[in-house]
Amino acid sequence: MDEALGATVRRTGALAGGVYLLAAQEPVLGLAAVCGMPMTTVAPWRRVAVSAAGPLSEAVRQDHLVWVGRQEDMARLYPNAAAGMPYQFAAAFVPLHGVRRYGVMALVWSKSHPPSLTPRERGHIQSSARRLTQVLDRAPASWALPDQPRTVPLRRPDIAPAQAQLAAVDLVQRLPVGALSLDLEGRVTYLNDAAAQLLGRRPDRLLGNLPWQAVPWLDDPVHEEHYRAAVFSREPVAFTALRPPDRWLDFRLYPDESGISVLVSPNHDRHPGDAPAPPRISSPLTTPKSGTGRIHQLIHLSAALSQTVTVTDVINVVADQILPAFGAQGLVVSAADAGRLKITGHRGYDPRTIARLDGLPLDTDITPAGPVLRNGVPAFFADPEEMARAYPRASTVSDKQAWAFLPLVVSDRRVGCCILSYDQPHPFSAGDRAVLVSLGGLIAQAMDRALLYDAKHDLAHGLQQALLPTTLPRVPGLAVAARYLPSAHGMDIGGDFYDLIRLSDTAAAAVIGDVQGHNINAAALMGQVRTAVHATAGAGPGEVLARTDRVLADLETDLFVSCLYVHIDLAGRRLHLASAGHPPPLLRVPAPAPQTHVLEVEPGPLLGIDANPGTHYPVTSSPLPAGSLLALYTDGLVETPDTDITDSITALARHLTSAGDQPISELADNVVHYAVPRHTYTDDIALLLLRSL
Repeated sequence: MDEALGATVRRTGALAGGVYLLAAQEPVLGLAAVCGMPMTTVAPWRRVAVSAAGPLSEAVRQDHLVWVGRQEDMARLYPNAAAGMPYQFAAAFVPLHGVRRYGVMALVWSKSHPPSLTPRERGHIQSSARRLTQVLDRAPASWALPDQPRTVPLRRPDIAPAQAQLAAVDLVQRLPVGALSLDLEGRVTYLNDAAAQLLGRRPDRLLGNLPWQAVPWLDDPVHEEHYRAAVFSREPVAFTALRPPDRWLDFRLYPDESGISVLVSPNHDRHPGDAPAPPRISSPLTTPKSGTGRIHQLIHLSAALSQTVTVTDVINVVADQILPAFGAQGLVVSAADAGRLKITGHRGYDPRTIARLDGLPLDTDITPAGPVLRNGVPAFFADPEEMARAYPRASTVSDKQAWAFLPLVVSDRRVGCCILSYDQPHPFSAGDRAVLVSLGGLIAQAMDRALLYDAKHDLAHGLQQALLPTTLPRVPGLAVAARYLPSAHGMDIGGDFYDLIRLSDTAAAAVIGDVQGHNINAAALMGQVRTAVHATAGAGPGEVLARTDRVLADLETDLFVSCLYVHIDLAGRRLHLASAGHPPPLLRVPAPAPQTHVLEVEPGPLLGIDANPGTHYPVTSSPLPAGSLLALYTDGLVETPDTDITDSITALARHLTSAGDQPISELADNVVHYAVPRHTYTDDIALLLLRSL
């Protein structure tokens, strides 16, 4: 795979490439190999959730090539990804799909690449992906996501003979300007005497080190930023820096796939007291171990956390993006609940360990989580010995070797505690601690919103579920299945409802409806409508709706209700229907060939919309052949943006015809699964299927 990846990068003219493989046990893409780019630069994207809003995930979800030709396109199509990747480049993301779906190949070009792909380039990229897929197909069972991504070097021409190398060294030493060579990680691999003199450091202090670490006056995020941009864009970068007290130096960076050549020369146009030139490039994202990296790491993670809704969402973002970016292997998030530590999420721990930690009192001495949560002060332990000195019992709980305990505090409120843990001892520098504390603040804000959302969501839907029937009555000669799906977003609830009322051994009433609005009032009114229908069930369908309408008039509500009431006469094989503005039901008949048609029910006004107590609801009758299937539903099942609802109902009828004679429970799941993926539904869905046996 490494050889195929390196060959693809060279053949396509890309700056860098990477292979992401699907994890076996979770919906995550993990970086398996990277070529032409330092690992530190791509560390924040080592793990990407398949559900994430970005080009990499879209390529594997949609199973097609995704092209991003400009930074403007990235910002427009994938704003979350663009927030953490603010530089100019072009990129292609190609699914690797052979005998099974393996993952995605990513290729990156400099900003000089045209904003669109030519048909020849597109074919070249796809053929390269096919070659890489063929490599994976030869032994598909052996391709598992590695613990650590591999760095694949680009093969270069053979090194010149020793004599030529010595001549090159002599040439560089004779230059009147400083010359340095940096690898892609930023370490100095060579420098001439002029560079050492200009930087004011002995060569042995510079070789093998990062310039901004070896030279104090270069330890500025702005200077480091120029290097990061040069690595990613592979475009020359120039900037000016002040060597104290009053000497200005020009730096010119010339990058390629093997490293960066740096020329340093005195600047004679600037004078003591001049301000440094403003930065001329955008900031790249990098590892959190450096100054600029911390800034962009937090921007990237803040953008990801801003899109979380539930506590599970927050845990997944922290586990999928934050753990690999900080080199951690374990995660536990706890919250205070009635004086105890309640674990709300975890990753990388044995469930038995979690069971032991869950529910501990806040003053426990088994873990520092309680004290950290109580006092809001973070705690860092670089190895088990350091942990044992403060908490002797803590190091025996798990086999972890280092820990960062981050308090999750919002406006002096203790939301919880986030624990990042490491499989090996891990020293925490001052910079590491600062960025982790900042990260804790971001997680706290997201967790606070998520806890509030989950609490309201659970309360609201618990109320709604309590108002819906827990079980449907058994009616001889009738098979029944019902499904209810709450809307995908928002903390409110709807008034969708359904019911089946047994009238006798040969008769039943089926009802479905939708109360206007998504709030507690809608749910409460839904319960009152169900009660009113139950009280009058057995009367004619039109009379049931008319009486229910009068109940709503007495309640003086400003909400409207659509409703469909069906009297099912099993002995006479007839349906008698009345509608208060509700979508029409579907009837699938078995003979002479299975066919589903829309039952045209003459509608009456919505319940609660007409103050006239004499509102009339016409009744429609229809035969009910043995083996027929009746489908009642609310509009959430068929409403899609930019699609006529009549067309959606017709499409649902065709699907029912083609679904065949499945068990009715499986058919209900089939119908819901057919409808839901077609759009991001924002309304509740209720479905009631009835089959005449």
